[in-house]
Amino acid sequence: QVQLVESGGGLVQAGGSLRLSCAASGSWLRLNAMAWYRQAPGKQRELVAVVGRGGNTNYANSAKGRFSISRDNAKNTVSLEMNSLKPEDTAVYYCNAVAVSSTSLQLHTYWGQGTQVTVSS
Repeated sequence: QVQLVESGGGLVQAGGSLRLSCAASGSWLRLNAMAWYRQAPGKQRELVAVVGRGGNTNYANSAKGRFSISRDNAKNTVSLEMNSLKPEDTAVYYCNAVAVSSTSLQLHTYWGQGTQVTVSS
């Protein structure tokens, strides 16, 4: 079982920056990809950025050039640096991790509780 705890959300003016962090704890055989998703009111949850265990990254088009995802495998953390924020970035941001269970040896997906990011115009 993996627990994910996010931090770093808040209120920021358009053009500002925020850094989200997520710490994974619990038990697993291997922590694979880690990612950030977001869900705005009335919209579906969408992928923002993902980072593989080896550090390879992928971004949603809306995040390219403004957001940067990184992870620390030694600390089991993933971060999302968000710059040039826009009002349309307002959403609840969720940390996501895929891990191989140490008991079942199967892949499981885990979610954090979410952290609110609000960008004012």
